Amino acid sequence: MDQLIFYVTEKQRHAGKPLYEWLLDEARELGILGGSAFRAIAGFGRHGRLHEDTFFELAGELAIKVEFVLEDNLAEQILQQVRAQNLNVFYVRYKVQSGIA
Repeated sequence: MDQLIFYVTEKQRHAGKPLYEWLLDEARELGILGGSAFRAIAGFGRHGRLHEDTFFELAGELAIKVEFVLEDNLAEQILQQVRAQNLNVFYVRYKVQSGIA
């Protein structure tokens, strides 16, 4: 099993919808059994600028983490979909063990 995490911003869009929503829709169409999107309350990225969830923060600047736990072949399939769309999205992928205890 793999855990695959994409980091996007609130304002990123693709195919007429927020990018995080597009990723979740694509995953569902590929048969991935579940995925979640989480909105950050604060953080900084490669440019070093701190963003926080405050009244004065510019809309759309906070990160959204889109996360899946999935079979290796499905991770490859969704990564191929993202690459085919030239989305230039940062991701992290690593092996995990999952189950129900």
